[in-house]
Amino acid sequence: NFPKIEASYGSGTQEFSLATGSPGELGLLKLLGEEFGKKENAKMNWVKAGSGASLNLLKNKQVDMIMVHAPSAVNKAISEGWAVNRTLIGSNEFYIVGPKSDPAKIRSAISGSDAYKKIFEAKANFISRGDKSGTHVKEIDIWGSAGLVPGGSWYIVTNDFMTASLIRANKEQAYFMTDSSTWVAEKTLAPNLEILFRGDKFLVNTYDALAAPEGATSGRNTAVNFIKFVASEAGQKIIREYGKSQYKESLYNDAVYAKQYVY
Repeated sequence: NFPKIEASYGSGTQEFSLATGSPGELGLLKLLGEEFGKKENAKMNWVKAGSGASLNLLKNKQVDMIMVHAPSAVNKAISEGWAVNRTLIGSNEFYIVGPKSDPAKIRSAISGSDAYKKIFEAKANFISRGDKSGTHVKEIDIWGSAGLVPGGSWYIVTNDFMTASLIRANKEQAYFMTDSSTWVAEKTLAPNLEILFRGDKFLVNTYDALAAPEGATSGRNTAVNFIKFVASEAGQKIIREYGKSQYKESLYNDAVYAKQYVY
């Protein structure tokens, strides 16, 4: 059964499918897909899925390629052989946002796990996506590094995407870990919140593109050409400048910048 197509970009005859989350939600994918479509007579079908779900779709040969921020899961996929052509394409970072009054006093935190520890001790409302996305996996890693297992009425699980969870955090006066791209683009939807913690290297997201192996899916070869395009100077320029004209700051960093955070 074919997964639901959220949108299609480009009108060429060479069709391929791509699963990803926020790069699609925030419009970067549209720009890349249309530009590539013109160059290569291609049409991209976007399937909206967080990193965990995207990896599963690729594993089950339901999409031709994915863009994800989940380095350890990507390493596993490569070693198991069901994902190939790994290409670093860019990065953003996580911000911990929350109510301006900052009830858990995380402004003074020295790391992401220290911020989480303060939230835990204050039993301050916290939003978790709970959806096995790259964001949720990172959140669980941070709780783990703090030696804590969150739970209770203050720990609110949405099972939803980034923007919807940000809106919920605004409503609940809760802390939430959002990626910087979503924050820049959507912060007007969360007027009660502000950035309270940022800058921990562990909170940087590196995005990888991955394709299905040769012969595994029908649009796989076009997908590999798309990955090459995204990694090229033309593709990297689109990533580097995306959002600047509208938001006065770009939403993503390029692969050169991202490389320093690969671990």
